[in-house]
Amino acid sequence: MTLFKLLFGESKLECPRCLGKGFVDWDDIRRLNNQLKWTPAPCAYCNATGKVTKEMLSKVAVNNVYLTIDLPESELEKIKNGDEETLEKARLHELFIDNLIKYVQHHYTTQNMDPQSIADLYLSTEDESAPFSVERGNLISYIEKIINSKRSDQN
Repeated sequence: MTLFKLLFGESKLECPRCLGKGFVDWDDIRRLNNQLKWTPAPCAYCNATGKVTKEMLSKVAVNNVYLTIDLPESELEKIKNGDEETLEKARLHELFIDNLIKYVQHHYTTQNMDPQSIADLYLSTEDESAPFSVERGNLISYIEKIINSKRSDQN
């Protein structure tokens, strides 16, 4: 840390994720196009302070799906420091979620499958060494959320 930063601190800007509230709500989630990927929670981008540094803005995308408050502190720091391996993990996590959403929507609309059947089919084909896994009960709840979102989009 430079002497200037130590004495005067870094200038802080309003967090573009939570708009300075320190909390990401449904409006923020829609604005950042992360429906089905986030739920309302304290803002991980600004650590619920409502303020971020210019450095943070330049290193981490505001709508980074992986950067959530439930990550371990060490993982949060790696993302904020631009760790390439962690950023790749974040990219793969978002790809996993996007593909899971498409998988559910496909089986619901083309095969008329219910959430339990989709979950069972997904879990029966999931690779045991998959980097991201989901417990059946949580998966069914998430599938229901995806289906309900699909239904509301159609209305």
